[in-house]
Amino acid sequence: MAEFTMEKDADGVAIITWDLPGRSMNVLTQQGIEELTALADEALGDDSVKGIVITSGKDTFAGGMDLNILAQFKEQGAEGVFEGTMTGHKMLRKLERAGMDPKTNKGGKPVAAALPGTALGIGLELPLACHRIFAANNPKAKIGLPEIQVGIFPGMGGTTRLARKLGVMAASPFLLQAKMSSPEQAQKAGLIDEVVDDPVAAAKAWVLEATDKDIVKPWDEKGFKVPGGAPYHPAGFQTFVGANAMIMGNTWGAYPAPKAMLSAVYEGLMVPFDTALKIEARWFTKVIMDPSSGSMIRSLFLSKEALEKGAVRPEGVPDQRVKKVGVLGAGMMGAGIALVSAQAGIEVTLIDQTQEAADKGKAYVENYLDAGIKKRKTTPEKKDEVLGRITATTDYDALSDADLIIEAVFEDPGIKAEVTKNVEAVIPDTCIFATNTSTLPITDLAKASSRPDQFIGIHFFSPVEKMALVEIIKGKETGDRAVAKALDYVRQIKKTPIVVNDARFFYANRCIIPYINEGVRLVTEGTEMPLIDNAARLLGFPVGPLQLVDETSIDLGVKIAKATKAAMGDAYDDATDEIMFWMYDEGRLGRKSNAGFYDYDEKGKRAGFSPVVQERFPASDDQPELTEVQHRLMMSQVLEAVRALEEGVLMDIREGDVGAILGWGFAPWSGGPFSWLDMIGAAKAVEICDHLTEAYGERFTTPKLLREMAQKGETFYGRFGPDAAKAA
Repeated sequence: MAEFTMEKDADGVAIITWDLPGRSMNVLTQQGIEELTALADEALGDDSVKGIVITSGKDTFAGGMDLNILAQFKEQGAEGVFEGTMTGHKMLRKLERAGMDPKTNKGGKPVAAALPGTALGIGLELPLACHRIFAANNPKAKIGLPEIQVGIFPGMGGTTRLARKLGVMAASPFLLQAKMSSPEQAQKAGLIDEVVDDPVAAAKAWVLEATDKDIVKPWDEKGFKVPGGAPYHPAGFQTFVGANAMIMGNTWGAYPAPKAMLSAVYEGLMVPFDTALKIEARWFTKVIMDPSSGSMIRSLFLSKEALEKGAVRPEGVPDQRVKKVGVLGAGMMGAGIALVSAQAGIEVTLIDQTQEAADKGKAYVENYLDAGIKKRKTTPEKKDEVLGRITATTDYDALSDADLIIEAVFEDPGIKAEVTKNVEAVIPDTCIFATNTSTLPITDLAKASSRPDQFIGIHFFSPVEKMALVEIIKGKETGDRAVAKALDYVRQIKKTPIVVNDARFFYANRCIIPYINEGVRLVTEGTEMPLIDNAARLLGFPVGPLQLVDETSIDLGVKIAKATKAAMGDAYDDATDEIMFWMYDEGRLGRKSNAGFYDYDEKGKRAGFSPVVQERFPASDDQPELTEVQHRLMMSQVLEAVRALEEGVLMDIREGDVGAILGWGFAPWSGGPFSWLDMIGAAKAVEICDHLTEAYGERFTTPKLLREMAQKGETFYGRFGPDAAKAA
């Protein structure tokens, strides 16, 4: 079936409609490129056609490029990527020049884009090649270039056109930060031209009135000057200095795409437009051929999307959409769960021991929504709707018609057991009970339940409203309906789920804690604190282990340490207890007390590493190499991920990679721990582990699985990926 179709109306306007069969949103495929090129040729060569309008047969315009195209190009090597990219450039340039004389810029046919809704990636790059862009007055629509978030950059002319259209400074938020805009915001920023009720009608009217002057792009006119100054202009030069500093400040040089995109812009602005497109294509090719781009695309787009659509949902279980959720515990975590649930249209009963505590939880939601109103992210009407869905009470009987319970009380097995029994006395027999514990084994907690098959873990990350990941934990007796219920609920609140089997610390915390501990251990060994956290930042982690301790609080770390020691006995490693317990005793609890590994000013802003801590644990004269510190920080997490897979805690390596990036910010450029291991190779990983084991102890012992894969020359995605499963 055709992806693009064309109709020529009585007024002489050719309307090209993009409507990809079987998809809720258009994406550009190889077939689509060929069809659009052929239709453009036909329309431009038909004397009866006065102009072209490109629109969508769906309520959105387009969501980007079909990433399978990039995979096909990549199989042909760098030359294949470059040639494939240039094919797209030629198609868009054909629309942009529209048959006009190359010398006089006259004789062309006007081409307008009519966007009914969201336009992302190529969905904006295509309109940018048109002569005027009309968007429907749809506040829910998103317009932008999100490519940088998945490890690439707008490589179909978006980088080159936007830099020339807006100037480098104004284009930066959209190119480097993937800023999304509503149609109204996009018009104010200069991304699009008009916001109208009927974009197709408005586009047709404009096409019929447009003159030769209306359709010539500024960069195709003689004497074109870049808004804000070209790279060799004093103002433009300063812009690039600032942009480069911003990239390095935000990425620490760990991500190839932002640097490549800035290079494409810098070099492209010093040459004619068509040459600039070739430069953009070359830098785009370099990024696509970089292993990190493929890993980021796989984890942050393909795998993430698959998990959100139910890739691991039990088969044969009917829809388990949640109508009413009971949230037990109105602290920060419970209040956050109530907020995201109510925002998703779910009725919420928020329960705590006292009415004051329950009301405080609801007030948290109200304050959040008030802040959203000030930032124009929501409206007073929507605030009232959300708050109207939340009932704050102490009455367990209010849960009698709930179909999901999420318990978020203190991390105390006794308290959780009591709450479980009290709630099960009033909830329906079909209601699923979930605990939000972050560390306690689900199987043990389920012993308090009279229906362990309906008992499951739903582990949110703090703050709930900001963190995208939700970890779903199966106890030994957890049934398929409970898993399906949890997955369907997470889908409702628009977060990304991973499903893991029960084990101490589950998956995310199992990997986070060794990362933190290794950072703290390095301090006790005399390593300078800036070296530790900066080593992590240079690896692409958003925060170093010491900053992470401060953010999550030292008292929580001490609490986890005591509970772990009680559970593990002699097997417990107490290497970090001295410094953590000392800081706890000194009242240095992290950011919340304005004192931890860092000191903070009265407003809670970090003021640098604490000399008090460094004095108590002085730095040695002999500092380790940066690479050595990085290997310790990296392997402390990665090896736990491998062990989790080896032990069956992880059931899908996609969940391991996506969960790591979204859960604790594991070096997104790598695609996650398993993608990173595939990138460096199992043999290299074993070599690093063997060295670290000899130098620092058994915690770095190479897992049997990893050593076996090194011997066989295997990769994790080759052996455990979804394609491997299909081939088996």
